[in-house]
Amino acid sequence: MEASIVIDLGPLHFLRPEWLWALLALPVLALWLRRTGDAGADWRRAVDPHLLPFLLEPGRASRQRWLGWLAALAYLIATVALAGPAWRRIEQPLWQTRLPMVVAVDLSSASLATDVAPSRVAQMQARLRRLLQSSPEGPIGLVAFADDAFTVAPITDDAANVALFVDALQPDVMPVDGQSPARAIEWSRELIERAGYPRGRIVLVTDRADAAAQQAAVEAHAAGHVVSTLGLGSSDGAAVRMRNGRDVPVALDEASLRQLARSGGGMYAPLSLDGGDDAVFAAVPTGGRANGRGGRGWADEGFRLLPPLVLLALVVLVRRPRAAVALLAIALVPRPSFAADPWLRPDQQAHRAIERGIERYRRGDFEAAAEEFAKADGADAHYDRGNALAKAGRLQEAVSAYDEALRRRPGMPDAVANRQSVLNALKRKLPSGGQQQGQKGGTSKQSQQPRACKPGDPSCQSQPKQPSPQSDAPSRNEPQRSQAPQPPKPSDPSRQARADAAQRERMERALQQAKAAQKPSTTPVDPRQRERRLSDDAALQRVPDEPGSLLREKFRLEHERRQLGGRR
Repeated sequence: MEASIVIDLGPLHFLRPEWLWALLALPVLALWLRRTGDAGADWRRAVDPHLLPFLLEPGRASRQRWLGWLAALAYLIATVALAGPAWRRIEQPLWQTRLPMVVAVDLSSASLATDVAPSRVAQMQARLRRLLQSSPEGPIGLVAFADDAFTVAPITDDAANVALFVDALQPDVMPVDGQSPARAIEWSRELIERAGYPRGRIVLVTDRADAAAQQAAVEAHAAGHVVSTLGLGSSDGAAVRMRNGRDVPVALDEASLRQLARSGGGMYAPLSLDGGDDAVFAAVPTGGRANGRGGRGWADEGFRLLPPLVLLALVVLVRRPRAAVALLAIALVPRPSFAADPWLRPDQQAHRAIERGIERYRRGDFEAAAEEFAKADGADAHYDRGNALAKAGRLQEAVSAYDEALRRRPGMPDAVANRQSVLNALKRKLPSGGQQQGQKGGTSKQSQQPRACKPGDPSCQSQPKQPSPQSDAPSRNEPQRSQAPQPPKPSDPSRQARADAAQRERMERALQQAKAAQKPSTTPVDPRQRERRLSDDAALQRVPDEPGSLLREKFRLEHERRQLGGRR
């Protein structure tokens, strides 16, 4: 795609000409080089000429001047490369939009006119088939209209599903006759917005447009939709018999359709079966013969200036080793350091802390996990911190963390359940007077030895979930569940033997039931039921696939519903 500003110098173009402003610094650079390039000028003014060869290094001034001009040349080449020089055009694919398209076809009695062979409706069907076979750009929907508009197929990415109804598009499926292109535009716009798209394209296939349609197109365009028109029929026209038995002449009114397309910000073209109207269905309407699928743009040739620029930079840096070392050090700085926490937003910093906390939690480093969770300030973060503290044995702090989570999100089910579990664990640890059971005197101390997982113990709780990248804390739509307690082991071998025998008996009974379920049923089948089932299957196979009947009944019911509801 071309840039918004392009400087044209005959065969040479600049795609980013704003970079050329940097060339204004060249005179300043040249002046500075002239004043600093001759390092021996001060010596020549103060020392006799026959003594200068013994004081000054031969050729030093000329080498400095030479390096300065090389640096200026490198600056010039870099500026021109950044400006985007271009001198040839290449084929470029155009961006294909995902905007939905609704095709509204005229199924009034006028579509039966034979001013185009074999008829208008036949040509319209052929054009729709070609459109649907060519993989339309973006989702597509189909609307039929006469005096009212109805949905044939909702907006979908499956063009083959829309194509199923093309052959059924006949005027006799419409519950009412007449022509209301305004109603077709309004209904197509409503269909797009109901599907959740803020903008879309509407292609109206008809032979004329009235003032109401012009106003509907203006309103649709103001709402962000593009309305295009496809002319159906010919300007010579033909007579067609309406449903009331009258013969009425109909003809293509191109002027009104062009005006409607201008009002809707779209395009107009007469219906054509040879591709002449492809631009109307293009994702981005164009004014020429382009079909919306490709184009020609200027090729940015600035990369061709990189090799000489790199060579000049190497020559200059070889003569300036300190500058080369500085650039190399900058290039070798680890990239993650540039993404340190000071460069992140507060929510991003909290998200990083939650991720680190979850990683440490899974490794069993609960103390470090609690520290990381403390860096985030949210209900889920405090809940995770409470879990980590409980796992680390810091039960009082865990209760405080759960309280903080509940303060920020009252009624949080996970925090309520785990807080109660921690309180129960505290009561078991300090049953009376602060003395731990099993100890003889002395003050109570927390046992640092690993202990078995008991029901209600916080160590049985699940690990925190992986946080979503869009938030600073993990999301929990479901409460965590505690692990089921293990049954106590028998205290003597006889009880263990009885338990094993009962388990084997249950397994054998389950296997027998499974085998019985796999055996075919030996219940005799009633011949009359079997005959009825075969008759029903044969009747279902004889049911014809008639989308036209389905559409006719659907449109009739929808029309009656609208009439009862007071809506057209």
